[in-house]
Amino acid sequence: MSTSSLAAAAAERAQNMRQRSDRPSQRRCSEQTGARATVRASLSGVQVRETGDAGALEFRGHASVYERGYEMWDMFGPYTEVVSAGAGTDSLARADLDVPLVLGHDQLRRMARTTTGTLVLAEDDNGLSVYAPALDPADYDVAYIAPKLRSGLIDEMSFAFRIESGQWSPDYTEYRINRYDIHRGDVAIVGYGANPHTGASLRQPAAPPNRARALLELALAR
Repeated sequence: MSTSSLAAAAAERAQNMRQRSDRPSQRRCSEQTGARATVRASLSGVQVRETGDAGALEFRGHASVYERGYEMWDMFGPYTEVVSAGAGTDSLARADLDVPLVLGHDQLRRMARTTTGTLVLAEDDNGLSVYAPALDPADYDVAYIAPKLRSGLIDEMSFAFRIESGQWSPDYTEYRINRYDIHRGDVAIVGYGANPHTGASLRQPAAPPNRARALLELALAR
């Protein structure tokens, strides 16, 4: 974002917002009106590997990186947004937490889910970590995305959530999310994203040939 457009948007924001705790209005990922408001991050140390359990795949990654600024837009223009460390603690502690791992925020393309025990979300030193211990390689979406992750064609994640608490900087150029609710949101594997602070890879450990492995390699080679 240019310094001039950031300053102009901040000036408008300062004149029109009642208080610094007000949430961004018309929050979105790009200048285009109507764009999604999800936070995205390039995958940090993502791994997809065979677990040895009937060819199941283990997935690890980060859907958000905390304490790193990324560009967002509101009704006034561009600003920098930051997710605070620990912002998801309360939401992730819910006993009924319901969050799926999906492709492209498409709720019909689910590969794992917290309610079924196939997805584990947690906060670590980097941000919001995502762990799916046993993705089914026979699942269409798993077979579709695995080779793209391995080749580096896809290397970013995102998460959909609701802001519960945040605050603007004194000059209204930065908004910090202090608490979010991810219940009934999602963590998603996506293409280009707004938060470019991590990297991605796909790795399979060496293992003796077997029928399950042969089927997995066939799926990844498609």
